[in-house]
This record gives sequence, C-alpha cells and structure tokens, in this order.
Amino acid sequence: MSLVSLAGAAALAAASPVTPVEPVVVVANRIPVAASDSGRSVTVIPEAVIRDRQALVIPDLLASTPGVGVSRNGGPGGVTAVRIRGAEAEQTLFVIDGVRLNDPSVIGGAYDAANLLVGDISRIEILRGVQSAVWGGQAMGGVVSLETRLPQTGVLTGEGAAEAGGLGTTYLRGGVGGAGEALAWRLAADSYATDGVSAARGGTERDGYRRTGASGRLTADLAPDIRLDLRAVWSDARNAFDGYPAPAYVFADTRERGRTREALSYAGLAFPVAGGRVKNRLGLALTDTRRRTYNPDQAVTDLTFRAEGQVRRLEYQGEASLNSAWRLSFGAEGERSRMRIASPSPWEPEPESLTRSTGVDSAWVQALGTPAEDLTLTLAARLDRHDAFGNHGSGQAALAWRPGGGGILLRGSLGQGFRAPSLYQLYSEYGNATLQPETALAGDVGVEQQAGDVRLSLTLFGRRTEDQVNFAVCSGGGDPNCAGGRYGYYANLDRTTALGLEAAASGRLAGFDIDASYTWTQARLEGQDGAPDQDLARRPRDMASLDVSRTLAGDLRLGMSLNYTSESLSDLWGGPPLKAHLTAGLRAELPLGPLLSVYGRIEDVTDEAPETVRGYGAPGRVATLGLRGRF
Repeated sequence: MSLVSLAGAAALAAASPVTPVEPVVVVANRIPVAASDSGRSVTVIPEAVIRDRQALVIPDLLASTPGVGVSRNGGPGGVTAVRIRGAEAEQTLFVIDGVRLNDPSVIGGAYDAANLLVGDISRIEILRGVQSAVWGGQAMGGVVSLETRLPQTGVLTGEGAAEAGGLGTTYLRGGVGGAGEALAWRLAADSYATDGVSAARGGTERDGYRRTGASGRLTADLAPDIRLDLRAVWSDARNAFDGYPAPAYVFADTRERGRTREALSYAGLAFPVAGGRVKNRLGLALTDTRRRTYNPDQAVTDLTFRAEGQVRRLEYQGEASLNSAWRLSFGAEGERSRMRIASPSPWEPEPESLTRSTGVDSAWVQALGTPAEDLTLTLAARLDRHDAFGNHGSGQAALAWRPGGGGILLRGSLGQGFRAPSLYQLYSEYGNATLQPETALAGDVGVEQQAGDVRLSLTLFGRRTEDQVNFAVCSGGGDPNCAGGRYGYYANLDRTTALGLEAAASGRLAGFDIDASYTWTQARLEGQDGAPDQDLARRPRDMASLDVSRTLAGDLRLGMSLNYTSESLSDLWGGPPLKAHLTAGLRAELPLGPLLSVYGRIEDVTDEAPETVRGYGAPGRVATLGLRGRF
C-alpha cells in the first residue's frame, strides 16, 4: 500500500493528538480489508490530503501517486488519459461509490477523466496491476475508486467553497447532508469555468471550459440489517478545442467546440440470509453519456459528431465467513452496452447513426484467509461470457506476510487479465471486426517498513500483454484494411511488456509532513516482422513526486509540491519526443475561525506549461485565491 494515507493522518495529528488507525481498503478485494491484510498494491488518498492539496481535478491527485501517469490534450476539459504501470488508458477502470464509469461510444470504451472534478469526493483508492479476476476486463491496468461523502449519524452538516484565479477561472462548490438512525442523505453541486489556453500549442486564441455537476446519495434502513442505497451523479460540460483547418490541414486554432453530458444512477439493496451468516447486495446501475462536437465554419451543418453510450448493469455480491480464518466473497454480473455514433458533414448533414451493442455475463469468487499466523492469502477466479468472444477465465493470487508480526510487511500478487475490444474499435469508421481480445499476465512483489514516523515501500512489477489493441496508420503496401482510402484502423499488436519499480516514503519528519514517490517504468512494444522493440507512446521511464507541508503558528498551513516526468515517445510513428519537465506548486491555508478558512495556491510556479501530448498546450503558471467553510 502506498503511504499517502499516512500523510493525511499526520496532517490531522498536527491539529489534534489522535492516534492514527490502520487504513481499511475496499477496492482491492471489493470488501473492507485492513491494509496490512491486502496482498495487492493500493494507494489511499483520504479526505485530509484531498483538502490539503487543493486540487480541483482528480487526475492531478492521481499523478502524484506511484505508478500513475497522466496526459491531457490541452487545458482543462481536454481529453485526459490515466495510465497505471504503463498500461493503456482504456485499461484503467474508474468507479464512484462502487459504480463503474465507462462510455461504450468512446474509442476504448473506457472513461475520459477530463470532466472528473474533486467536487464531493472524500476518498480515493488506486489499485495497481491486472485486476480482471475481481473487477472484470476493463481493470487490466488497475482501478481508481472514488467515494463521496456521507454525514455522520445524528448531525446536519454542510460545507462550501468559492475560488477565483488566473485564466478567468472560477469554481464554486457546496454540499449538505444529514443522518438519523435509519436514514442518511447527501446532496452536492459544483460549477467550474475557465477561459483556458489554446489547445494548439502554437495557437493564440483561448479554448475555454465550463462544467456543472451535481450528485446525490441516500441510504435507508428498511429493517434491521436491510438497507436501501440510492445514488446519482450528473454533469454537463462544454469545451472549445482546436483542429486541422483548410488549406494547410495542420493542427491550429479553430472555433470548434464540444459538449458532454453524463448521468449515472444506482439502486442497491443489502440484506442477510442464513441467519445473518451470508451478506448480500443486489444492484442495478445505469450510465448514459451523450457527446456532441461542432464546427461553426463547416458548411450546411455545424454538427460534426454525435455519440451516445449507454450501459445497464445488474450485479449481485455476497460475503460469508467460512470460519474464523477464512472469508468468502462471490458475485454475478450482467452488463449490456450500446453505442450510437454519427459524423454529419456538408455532403451528408443527417447521416444514419451507426448502432451497435454487446453484452457480457460474469461470475467470480474470492477467498481471503490466514492459513498461518501473520500471513494473509487471497485467491480469486472469474469467468466472463462475452456475446462476441465467448468464454474467458482469469485468476489471481495475492499474499501479505508480516514475519514475526514485526514492522516489515511483504506483499506479492500474480494475476491474469482479459479485455474485449470496444464497440468503437470493432465497428466505427476506423473499426476492425477481426480484432481479438487482449490478454495479460502480471505480477508484483513489494516490501514495506516503518522507520520511526516514516513509512517506506518498494515494489517491483511486471506485465505481459498479448494482442493489445492500438491504432495503425495506413501507409500503402496493399493492406486490405486500408482499402477505400482509410486513414487508419485498429489492430492487435503482437505483444507489449511493462517492467518497473515503485518507491514511496510518507509520514512525519522533523515536523514536516512528507509524501514522496518515484516510479521507473519500461513499457515496450515487441518488434514485429523483424522490426526492433520500441517504447510505447507517452510512457516516461521516470516519474517522481514530492509533497512537503507544515502547520505553523496560528494554524497557518504551508505546502509545496514537485512533480518530475522524464522524456517519452510522443507516438509510435516517429514523431519528436515529449520533453522532460519539472513542475512546482505552492499553497497555503489560514483558518479565520473554527468554521472558515482562506486558502491560495500557485500552480506551475516556473511556468513550465509541460507538453504531455504532442502539439497541445498547457495552462502554465496560475494563481488562485479561495474561501471555504463548513457547519
């Protein structure tokens, strides 16, 4: 487990003499497990750290954790990819309050994290490595689990924040909730707006971004041990972006814009059977994403693309204690996905939508036990039955061992992955109906050691992926997939590999709260047809982060962050590399009383404006001042 959570405990300890409690993780096993009992690699970012860092978007927080790389097409609102341990972005599964976020109408069928603001999120867990046995095919790189707030029993709580800063940026957020003995509820909303920067790195006009979001959650105890759980999340985002205008058709300023509306709803019922010995949960989740892009300079119609992606998911999960040493969890899931896309043009302003759908039914089982003192073993297996690709099985084994019950913790895991190509990769204008599913085998071994008030960890990991799906550019040579003048198509790569090391240190040192991490990753495409091996695009070999904070007299809290990313390949087709960059941030917060505080930050102090996707701009130095309070 990474140690961001311990930094949060240290931040809280600075304000009150509370003895830290060992973190409990949920994402690793889909049931609550003490961090020291999980053999899987997990990072926990608690509410104290989320508040202290003052980040507005989830990817900025993820980028400071071991093994996670983030790239964005331009400023806020641009397509944002989150890669874990060198895997593809579409191999990262996002879940919020246990509900999966995915859009079958996007390229990889995954989730674009561009519109994922911190908002009402109170906790983040990042699970690294192949996790298909428990979480399904989309988790071949890892899982990012987000948890929203729920109030404590017997109180009515609320909080809000307002801030403004450079680039015409404003942000407003508020939430309120209450809880009684049988009912708990929470409502929250936020609004973000910025004039932004030009998406094209050499551009001069700004590409702005506007997003409004809301969420709600309600739990009701219908009877002893029977609970109803209702959740909903909604957002509406608008962004401007650049394109390839005539006559040069090179990336430059345009007046293009887009709109994305996302809605998620969930209803669940938890109940026991067998005299309370077996816990059960039934759930129904619906996600609906609608995207549109427009170009005011296009003749006949300004609509250039429309897409709708819907997912309906019915799931069951159970949990039982076999004896004092072993726990069993198990489940069954049925998922149905549909994609509708169309690309209007001057010569065909109202084209018929391409509609495709698919489904997958799954069953999984997991045993968690202590076969020997100070040793925890986890075994998991899963069977997926895909409409197009038939049956595929995956498994995983993980162990955590604390020799002699001391301060050293050893971890290890080995798992298999399976991921079917997305509907877009199979059937869009760039689709390839002959694609095969991706499969992976991955493992890691790690050690953690407590050294005074600082926790140290070191993890080695590796992954081999067969038939990874990637985009192939047509370049002649009689390729039948390039018939009809196609620009390119999706194809299976023979094999990709990743090998790496993650190191982390976190805790309290000389009165400072520190959180540091370093990741070395070698993600490679094995050469085909005699071609040499090469690095995968946007996978830097070295990533490092350091965050240092301290509370001074008068409860003034100061913080500094550094993030370093080494040079990386910009694409697989010979483009110039993305340059290494080091960014720095400063922040401060001063309480004005028990319920109100003023805060501020400067992002990218040296105005580095790093290029994380070739040709795209970045905001650079931005200063922000805000006020937040609670009751």
